[in-house]
Amino acid sequence: MVLTEKEKSTIKDLQTQEQECIKKYETYANQACDAELKDLFNQLKENEQQHYNSLQQVLDGQVPSCDCNDDKGRNYSPKGTYNGCGCADQTSKDKDCFLATDSIGTEKMVSGEYNSDVFAFGDSDIRKLLADIQIEEQNHAEMLYKYKQVNGMS
Repeated sequence: MVLTEKEKSTIKDLQTQEQECIKKYETYANQACDAELKDLFNQLKENEQQHYNSLQQVLDGQVPSCDCNDDKGRNYSPKGTYNGCGCADQTSKDKDCFLATDSIGTEKMVSGEYNSDVFAFGDSDIRKLLADIQIEEQNHAEMLYKYKQVNGMS
């Protein structure tokens, strides 16, 4: 498989987005007050690293397989910490709400990039991979939203 310069540039741009997500989730995991949210950020960081690695494989001439049937968002059911039990203070809840809300915005932006960039490729296996990553980015946003919901933040 030989990528055009435009395709290589597009993959590298997507890798930059993934690197920023990795950094963000690492930072946010360290800043989050709630252990459930810390765990979610760490999980998302690992998923973003997998995306980065998959994109690197494309640059290296191989397209990794994908399932295109990710249900992590649908099946995610977080525990509520801030659900009126008096377990945490309002300042912590507000901080965690900000982190989760900001992360949803990031996921929406990255998902949109994949949605547009998928059309820059002629290879159907690469398009399938990018579509799969885009679905996973949507699922990340869904997981963050569910965290907010169960904690009375939405």
